[in-house]
Amino acid sequence: MKILSLLPWVDWLAMSLFFGLWLGYAWFARVNGTRNMTLLATTNHYRQLWMLQAISRDPRMLDGLITQTLSQTPAFFSSTSIIIIGGLFALLGTTDKAAELVREIPFAVQTPLLVFELKVLVLVGIFVYAFFRFSWSMRQYTFVALVIGAMPPPQEFSEGRLDRTKFAKRAGTLVSAAAEAFNDGLRAYYFSFAAMAWFFSPVALVVATALVVLILYGREFKSDVLEVLKDES
Repeated sequence: MKILSLLPWVDWLAMSLFFGLWLGYAWFARVNGTRNMTLLATTNHYRQLWMLQAISRDPRMLDGLITQTLSQTPAFFSSTSIIIIGGLFALLGTTDKAAELVREIPFAVQTPLLVFELKVLVLVGIFVYAFFRFSWSMRQYTFVALVIGAMPPPQEFSEGRLDRTKFAKRAGTLVSAAAEAFNDGLRAYYFSFAAMAWFFSPVALVVATALVVLILYGREFKSDVLEVLKDES
């Protein structure tokens, strides 16, 4: 309860704006993904095409290798998140020295040691969330590998005994879900950089959060890569 009295109202406001912009942008990106072809929605289209091709291949070793390669990235970020969380907990043991270092920065706002520890814990929470999203993405890719391995031979589809589109859609939806979980974790990494600005001042936190939102919007809605993918689709 002591932290409630120590943390100024402007910090509470900045923290509310931080999480509000994060959640608001995530909702905005998800809703607009159904209306406009965002980067994630466009790549999901390619994932569906990939699974349509996978059904026609025999053997499907190439598709298994692709799935394994895709799962390596969330596995890397998952292990990296654990290392970062460990480092942040280690920082909690030396917060007095870390807080003293921040105080030496001219434009940094002076805060009590308890408030500094709260800011570290907020970062811990962000990376814990990122870890869960990355690990879930990694596990979903194992489900994708299972679905690919369980696909019937191509002759079953070519002879019309099984619905080719149904199998492809199921596998493509699983790959898309894994990609969306990875995207959530990666977005948490972006916002963690904004959260680090809170160590300097609440104003810096708000400015950094708005900057991160603009960067994410540009990459997901206005990037050159998106235009190339749209042209190819």
